[in-house]
Amino acid sequence: MKTKEKTELELPKWFDGVVYKEGGEVTNPYSGQSAMLNNKELSMYDLILGAERFKDYKTMSKGLDWFRRSNGDAYMTLLD
Repeated sequence: MKTKEKTELELPKWFDGVVYKEGGEVTNPYSGQSAMLNNKELSMYDLILGAERFKDYKTMSKGLDWFRRSNGDAYMTLLD
């Protein structure tokens, strides 16, 4: 599991998902690697997965950009 100190970004105004009160550990189903996410990162992670599932590629792309800036290591572990 990877962890790293980072500056916490605010969720963007366009974010329309649920904001969780707590973060958690997420595991990449393909690699088995995991990363700890704060509440905002976990909220965005779930929005990205939902956008992908419903083929909302504009939201997915914006979410991936935000996530990459917020936590580059977790992005590489979970979404790249």
